[in-house]
Amino acid sequence: MKKTLLMAVLVLISAGCMAQKANVNKAKSLIMSEEADYEQARQLIGAALANDETKNQANTWFVAGLIGYQQNAQANKMALINQPVDQDKVGQGLMESYDYWLKADEIAMTPVLDKKGREVVDTKTRANIAKRMLEYYKNQDFIKYGVHLNEQRDFKGAYNVFMRHLTMSDLPMMQDEKILAQMPKDTIYQQYEYYAALFAIQAQMHPEAIAVLEKLKNGEFEAIAVNQFLYQEYVEVKDTAAYVKVLQDAMVRFPQEPWFLQNLINYYIFSKQEQQAIDYLAQAIEREPNVAEYHLIKGNLDANQNNVEAALEDYDRAIAINPQLADAYAGKGRVHYNMASKIIEDAAYIQDAKAYKAALNEASNKLKESMPFFEKALEVAPDNREYMVILKGIYYRLHMDDKYEAMQDMLNN
Repeated sequence: MKKTLLMAVLVLISAGCMAQKANVNKAKSLIMSEEADYEQARQLIGAALANDETKNQANTWFVAGLIGYQQNAQANKMALINQPVDQDKVGQGLMESYDYWLKADEIAMTPVLDKKGREVVDTKTRANIAKRMLEYYKNQDFIKYGVHLNEQRDFKGAYNVFMRHLTMSDLPMMQDEKILAQMPKDTIYQQYEYYAALFAIQAQMHPEAIAVLEKLKNGEFEAIAVNQFLYQEYVEVKDTAAYVKVLQDAMVRFPQEPWFLQNLINYYIFSKQEQQAIDYLAQAIEREPNVAEYHLIKGNLDANQNNVEAALEDYDRAIAINPQLADAYAGKGRVHYNMASKIIEDAAYIQDAKAYKAALNEASNKLKESMPFFEKALEVAPDNREYMVILKGIYYRLHMDDKYEAMQDMLNN
């Protein structure tokens, strides 16, 4: 009786397994037909993936991945004839197939014993997966879907999709020399890495953005922008040592780009390390004496230390190199403006009426001296609202009503 019951159970298990194998085959047929039914195929394969035996067979997972693969292939055909395509549904199938195939490959390459007791692996399934993965890579299917997600402002999704493409050559089934030769990490590849980093930045995925930017920082593609973004990401995660190192290295690598030196000097000034700032600036000017911005930065540094004459000379050097450097004119104007402000501040303590009046006249003269420099700065950079606000204040204090009202109109427009 017990033996009969056991046999009956075994027959039921076998029948259930055969039914699920049939489901796998039927799912495959459904997606290969002219009237493909992807949703019914997913239902059938879902049952097979829940079965204790078929869920451990590489072919089950391979066919599961074929559903999304065929759906993507059909969408590509539709796009060629300008037919509408549901990008979200196709993209989800694309991602789904990738995950299923990773599992299929894992099972396929797990050794099992053949009839002769030898350990064997399923190289055929691995080869079939690799072939289709390479199609995805060459057709840039994940890139297309990532661009779509970016347009939908799903930056995290766009990053994740791009990374599927970028890391595909690292997958175990792709480690064949002939396959890897068709997946070069060239300029286009670096361009996609750069976009992936931008998506991560927009999604505020700072560690992920840093990881990609670190790979790109010594390359040639958008090298300056890459290092600028990397600095900003380290600032976001409050890694001071890392962002200072980025600035130091980039300042040497890109001597014609003052952005890095400016931020490095700002860091040293705010952290009360002014001598470090002076030393780095001197090195930069020695290497690249004809970069106007370096003299501008030195002018700002000298002005902050109240070295007035030195600051004015620095600004003049910057203007001589680049007459269109608006901030250099504004720097000269600011020196005189600050002198006027200091005179007015000190005048508050003067008791003698005559001396007080003389001080105010001196302050007015300094304001008059500052005015043409700010006007020149605004002429060079006509949209700079900071210059407008300063000039408006100067005109008000000098009782230049017409110019004051004109500047007020500019600010209101």
